[in-house]
Amino acid sequence: MSSIRTDLALEAKEIYEEESKESIPGVKVEKDENENIKITRVKITEETGVKALGKPIGNYITIEVPDLRYKDIDLMEDVSRNIAQELDKLIDLKDDSSILIVGLGNWNITPDALGPKVTEKVLVTRHMTEYIPDQINESVRPVSAISPGVLGITGIETSEIIVGVVNHVKPDLVIVIDALASRKMERVNTTIQISDAGINPGSGVGNNRKELSKDSLGVDVIAIGVPTVIDAVTMASDTIDMIIESLKKEGKKDNTLLNMIDNLNKSEKLELINEVFSEQLRDMMVTPKEIDSIIDDISDILADGINISLQPSIHMDNVARLVN
Repeated sequence: MSSIRTDLALEAKEIYEEESKESIPGVKVEKDENENIKITRVKITEETGVKALGKPIGNYITIEVPDLRYKDIDLMEDVSRNIAQELDKLIDLKDDSSILIVGLGNWNITPDALGPKVTEKVLVTRHMTEYIPDQINESVRPVSAISPGVLGITGIETSEIIVGVVNHVKPDLVIVIDALASRKMERVNTTIQISDAGINPGSGVGNNRKELSKDSLGVDVIAIGVPTVIDAVTMASDTIDMIIESLKKEGKKDNTLLNMIDNLNKSEKLELINEVFSEQLRDMMVTPKEIDSIIDDISDILADGINISLQPSIHMDNVARLVN
C-alpha cells in the first residue's frame, strides 16, 4: 500500500481498494447511514487483512459526521449517543468493573490536546467508590483518568507511565483517547474511530511509540481517536487530484502536463511531491484555524459518549448536570 499517512482503518481500506481494484480478503465491512451520521464497521479477521491494511486484527468503527464542524447541539448529542452505543457493542462490563481513561497527547499543542481535554470532562468516580461508598449509588462504576503527557515533557515513555498505573490500579478496561491523522481534509475533526485493537501513541503526528493493547497492558483496551491533522504531502496529492478532475470536467484533456501527472499512480505522485517539497514541508502537519473551539466541542462529545456508556445512571439529558 502507498505511504499515505492515515490512522483510519476505513481510509486504509479505501487506499487498498483504489490501488488493487479488488476487495480485501480477511476483512468484513458493515455500514449504517442516516441523514447526518454514517457509521462504517471494519472488522479485520485474518492475517491477510492485517497485511493489506497494516492494522491488527480487531474491530474498527468509523463514525463520520460531515456537519459536526457547524456546532449543532442536537447533532453533537446524537453523536455522543452513537459513541455510547458503539462502545456498548465492544465492551462487556460488570456492575463493579473498574475503568481507566487515558488521554494521550500534548496539552500544550491544540491539535494534540484532545486526549487530555477528554480526561478533564469524564466522570471520575474511583475515589468515591473507594472512600465514600455509602454516599453514592451502587450502580456507579469506578472510573479513573490520567493524562500522562508526552516524552518531551515528562522524559518518560508514555507506555511506561500507563503500565505503572495499570499495575497499581488494576482496571478491567482501559479506554485510550488520542488525536489521529487522516488522508482527507473533509474527515479532519468530523470523524471518530473506535477500536478494540489498541493504539500506538503519537501515530497521528508520525511519532509512533510503544503500542497500548491487551498484549502490552494485560487488560482489554478500547482506543478512541479523532483525526485532527492531515500531513502536507497527502494534502498536496489530493489537491492535485482535484485539479485534474476539475480540468477534465472543463474539457481540458489535451494538456501535456495534465496527462503526464494523471498517468502517475498514487505512489509515483507522492514520490514526486516528496522530491519537490523541502524537508520542512514534508514534515508539516495541517489543521483548521478554528482548531481550539473544535477540540473543545469534540472533547465534550467524546466525554459525554464515554460517560453514558460506562455509567448506567447517566443519560444524555442528565450528563451535563452530573459531570459539571
